[in-house]
Amino acid sequence: MVKQYGQLYLEARKELLQAEEGNASNVARELLCAASGKSAADILAGRELYASEEIAERLHEFVARRLKGEPLAYILGQWDFYGMRLHITPDVLIPRDDTEVVTEMAIETALFLNQNPRILDLCAGSGCIGLAIGKRVKDARITLGDVSPAALKVAKQNVAEQKLTGRVNCLQIDVRKPAPKFLGEFDLIVSNPPYINSKELTTLDASVKDFEPHVALDGGEDGLAFYRAILDNYTVALKSGGFFCFEFGIHQEDAVCALLEKHQFRNIKTRKDTGNIIRAVVAQKK
Repeated sequence: MVKQYGQLYLEARKELLQAEEGNASNVARELLCAASGKSAADILAGRELYASEEIAERLHEFVARRLKGEPLAYILGQWDFYGMRLHITPDVLIPRDDTEVVTEMAIETALFLNQNPRILDLCAGSGCIGLAIGKRVKDARITLGDVSPAALKVAKQNVAEQKLTGRVNCLQIDVRKPAPKFLGEFDLIVSNPPYINSKELTTLDASVKDFEPHVALDGGEDGLAFYRAILDNYTVALKSGGFFCFEFGIHQEDAVCALLEKHQFRNIKTRKDTGNIIRAVVAQKK
């Protein structure tokens, strides 16, 4: 049965009410936009127009996926981060507000580097941190590194869509191995590596545990395996006087700062997120 856009929206909102609580209206609107390819303004203006059966079926599928707990970003295939609309798939983590803290620290640091700084974003996933830096530090040359070919495919699409192909490149990099010599040296290395300890993975919210890539979450037995690997293998890829920026999990600040001190970094500064949780650090190489 063919239905008006307004009817489809109301039906989707009704189905989502219990699961989404106060956010059902927004989610229903987002899903209808994705199913129809129309903007919210177009749907509002044409709410009495009839949608095709194909659009109605697609919306029904999207609602069903959401009710099973699939994150909205994976259904939509895109997500907003730091003023950018990024392509997102289940091969990468969904960019979160938490990551804006380390992004801000990296941008602030990069703005005071020498002209044409070289910046490396390790465990880059969708490329959200490196791309945000590239948008705001206009002379920066940025490398996005990730071990996953599927994640790099997403990052490359985002580089193209953000029109940064001239200054941003993507490379397959496994931080658990020594830094390839051909990379040279960087002025700034930033990373939001996996930092959930292996035992805690099973306790995560189902929307994360069942849908987001474990390779981007599992930080080893104590959650610090990737910080050790990056500092062991990539300190040599950082220029003297260069900077490391890390995001980390709740209550990991002391351990991460201790690792930086062990590698003789100085001027170590941490920053809290909007929830008053210490979430990121910047440190300078001697």
